[in-house]
Amino acid sequence: MSSQKRVIAVVGATGAQGGGLVRAIAAHPHGVFQARAITRNADSPAAKELRALGAEVVAADIDDEASLRRAFEGAYGAYCVTFFWHHFSPEKETGQARAMARAAREMGLQHVIWSTMEDTRRWMPLSDTRMPTLHGKYKVPHLDAKGEADAYFTELGVPTTFLLTSFYWENFFQPGMAPRREDSGGLALTLPMGAAKLPGVAVEDIGRTAYGILERGAEMIGARIGVAGEHLGGNEMAAAFSAIAGEEVRYDAVEPDAYRRFGFPGADDLGNMFQFKRDFEADFRGARDVARARALNPSLRSFAAWLAENQGRIVIPPPRA
Repeated sequence: MSSQKRVIAVVGATGAQGGGLVRAIAAHPHGVFQARAITRNADSPAAKELRALGAEVVAADIDDEASLRRAFEGAYGAYCVTFFWHHFSPEKETGQARAMARAAREMGLQHVIWSTMEDTRRWMPLSDTRMPTLHGKYKVPHLDAKGEADAYFTELGVPTTFLLTSFYWENFFQPGMAPRREDSGGLALTLPMGAAKLPGVAVEDIGRTAYGILERGAEMIGARIGVAGEHLGGNEMAAAFSAIAGEEVRYDAVEPDAYRRFGFPGADDLGNMFQFKRDFEADFRGARDVARARALNPSLRSFAAWLAENQGRIVIPPPRA
């Protein structure tokens, strides 16, 4: 590894966001960055794939601050991300963010990208009855915890770019999110978004946008950058699914309260999330300017382009016999 390279320690390197950044760095072999892939299991098949791309692979646990300090040692920067859906605990998520911020400060990192979201309680306080309060102190736990954790990086003086992510289109790989076959025999895409548009992104483009942020360097410190490939309404997404399904997919705009009662793990959290994105559409979309993201990542994909690449991975129920 060249001593001239700036090492970027990538948390969650075998996951969606971190893996995208490692691959973006590997795609620029003559660039100034070298990926240090941080993972709990440095011998996993996914870790071996990253090593084959030229990444340095280092074992660390984001629940162990000492291991993070060792993983960050000598690095120029880091990509920091948490994993709410692995444990469903906002308190665990904020604890992990605090550990990463402290390790980044202690190791003197010069540029950190923190993958974050809005703390929805700034828009909808706990006393607001339009949306149920969850766990006694959150409106949208998996958003609120990330937004709350922004302060750790700011208060510790960590030179940070705050990267606001969007709805992963890869969520449609899950049968519960993809268009479903109704009792009537037709296909429906069910989202509690009403007439609002939903910012979405191909997850690989998050890593590519992060690479663009690192390339810009110091001018990005302190900035809040939203990443979205496109903002689409339910009818527009349903029309795109119709094109690959070979039959009409209708948009079923259920109410958030009905979505919260669907019963799968995290349905209440996701129902609240969609309601926030619907009710505060202007603010949420305004923070995710597609043109700004494309300036950082010229290969940013549209939903139609992403669907064309991934239609074989989306399970659409066949017509009933």
